[in-house]
Amino acid sequence: MPEVALTRMFVKATLDHVQDIEVIEKSAAAVVALDPVRARMLAELAEPQSATTLAGRLGLTRQKVNYHLRLLEQHGLVRPVEERRWGGLTERFLVATAASYVVSPGALGAAAADPARASDRLSARYLIALGARIVREVADLVRRADAAGQRLPTLSIDTELRFRSPADRDAFTGDLAAAVNDLVARYSNEAAEDGRSYRLVVAAHPVPLREQNQADPATVTEREQEEQA
Repeated sequence: MPEVALTRMFVKATLDHVQDIEVIEKSAAAVVALDPVRARMLAELAEPQSATTLAGRLGLTRQKVNYHLRLLEQHGLVRPVEERRWGGLTERFLVATAASYVVSPGALGAAAADPARASDRLSARYLIALGARIVREVADLVRRADAAGQRLPTLSIDTELRFRSPADRDAFTGDLAAAVNDLVARYSNEAAEDGRSYRLVVAAHPVPLREQNQADPATVTEREQEEQA
């Protein structure tokens, strides 16, 4: 006798566009997302899945999976997209609200990194504070733009270059600073009443040594250490 597929009736099916990246700004949501099991769930939920399917993938009981899913849903990290009725049972399918997540420094409240509190503006830690401010400010702007149904205009430049020597690196830094100052002088107009202020951050840092991701740092050669310095 041939197998008969179970009747599937879609009770609810709404699969909206999933954001590429979402910034978690609330500390409670960050705590929930950073749990190792729930972080794995968010990765698995790039596509809609049910608690039963997740239980099989993660090696957990369905009850345990439902517990974690409830927490993720309460904090807006996953959302239901579909309900399927199998006989007398209804199974919910959920999906992550984004393909990936970033925790905003704002989730730390007053302890969040702030460039204004950095004492050394030439230090790597100041650069980290600048990056934290970018995440915090741009996330807020994106949220407001989305609420207004508008697109946020931004500019990003991301490239890699290899310096022959520290002297070349220093010379490049001077040329870059001069070029930026020239552009700012030409295009910035503080008197423009209808203009909008933009924050420009130019940063450079060594590319992490890929070998160090898989090998013991003690095995890195002397030349590699010099490049990382």
